[in-house]
Amino acid sequence: MKQPNILLIMTDQLRHDCLGYAGHPDVKTPYLDTLAAKGVSFDAAYSACPSCIAARAALHTGMSQENHGRRGYEDNISWKYPHTLAGELSLAGYYTQCVGKMHVHPLRNYLGFHHVDLHDGYLHAARYASVPYAKSQFVADDYFYWLKQELGVSADVTDTGIDCNSYVARPWMHPEKYHPTNWVTERSLDFFRRRDPQKPFFLMASYLRPHPPFDAPQSYFDFYRQKELRPPFIGNWETDDDLKREGRIFDSKTGPLDSELIREAQIGYYACITHLDHQIGRLIMGLIEHELFDDTVILFTSDHGEELCDHHMFRKSRPYEGSCHIPLLMTAGKNVFSDFPTNHHCARVVELRDVMPTLLSIAGAPIPETVDGKSLLPLIWDSTQSIRPWLHGEHSYGVFSNHWIVTETDKYIWYSQTGREQYFELAKDPHELCDCIYNEDKKEQILTLRNCMVQALSNREEGFTDGQSLISGQAYPETASFLKEIG
Repeated sequence: MKQPNILLIMTDQLRHDCLGYAGHPDVKTPYLDTLAAKGVSFDAAYSACPSCIAARAALHTGMSQENHGRRGYEDNISWKYPHTLAGELSLAGYYTQCVGKMHVHPLRNYLGFHHVDLHDGYLHAARYASVPYAKSQFVADDYFYWLKQELGVSADVTDTGIDCNSYVARPWMHPEKYHPTNWVTERSLDFFRRRDPQKPFFLMASYLRPHPPFDAPQSYFDFYRQKELRPPFIGNWETDDDLKREGRIFDSKTGPLDSELIREAQIGYYACITHLDHQIGRLIMGLIEHELFDDTVILFTSDHGEELCDHHMFRKSRPYEGSCHIPLLMTAGKNVFSDFPTNHHCARVVELRDVMPTLLSIAGAPIPETVDGKSLLPLIWDSTQSIRPWLHGEHSYGVFSNHWIVTETDKYIWYSQTGREQYFELAKDPHELCDCIYNEDKKEQILTLRNCMVQALSNREEGFTDGQSLISGQAYPETASFLKEIG
């Protein structure tokens, strides 16, 4: 079999359930629904360290957070890995291109891609006045550079008046063609035009939305404004203490205290998703018109989710489903796999680290020994197979620093600073409404998962365990010491 083309569609901050095919009652995603109907949806896909940089490290290296070293969010730490997804595919004969978000350091680090059309969204660390000219986002980011060429030297995504981590929402103020979601699609379609037809390609179309700012074009806001939207999920274990303290802050970790602003955040988030979906539709049509669809594998996923006011929380980094449970689906043209399943759902636990070995296997490329992930291909044709019994996730987050073990049916959470534990029966309670940590009937299963946590943390530098029990209150460096050394 000749090497197929590979299209990796990456989104930012898209939670697993905000898709039509996932059963959401409000969000409409006809083009992603089409890909799911023509392929396989991995319904228990997770981001083991759910924030932008760490999640993308897992995707690009195939490594767990224990080994790629990024266990939380920290800017300006160099990316120097011996093996990357784009680098290995380039060695295997692919022409490789990324359009959109990379979120690496330095900004123009290509990670093995032959070419990058860069748009990282609003990165605080790359926009301060003290940042050197060549490293500034205004110069190094291709979209920002282009936008100023098109609309004037002062043009910026901040012209809407909303922040990149805020729950505040309002429609895009310029013609739609200037929106960053459209720009990623335009540049990706142009890649189809100018690709080398003698080589297979690997294109990563890496979108910023639905990560805030919630600024889709007006028509998408209009679509959702008249709908009665499902309210956020609030567990019986949560308090509103943090919400009362921080709910008037525009970029709080809790979301807004005002119920009308909660609804506006939902409208803005859903509007960005449907706008994104329609632009992905343009990509699909572009593949068809360039007669590439039948020879292409498409994999769609997100770096992490969005709490969207569930449990009085906003953004990500938490161990709950809205934050760490992500969409992941794959489909293949008829010339790639003649027997590729359609409308198939896989319930096995998978993670972003599995993307690299999956795509390398499809390309017929060797999988480096540094890769911790597993190829998803066996799961596609054999539903009895599993690649892991459980997954360990984590995120350094101050007093909210957390670790979690998730299986196909349940989840155990341990807050490493406070020692707080939680247990959810996901099979019966997918929205984590009821914390069963003190349920006598669940003691044995909780102990089993706690032992899995001890196993996962046994060789860590932080001293989270003595090999027998978990030890709370240990210092949690945001970036592993070996990464600081090479930074």
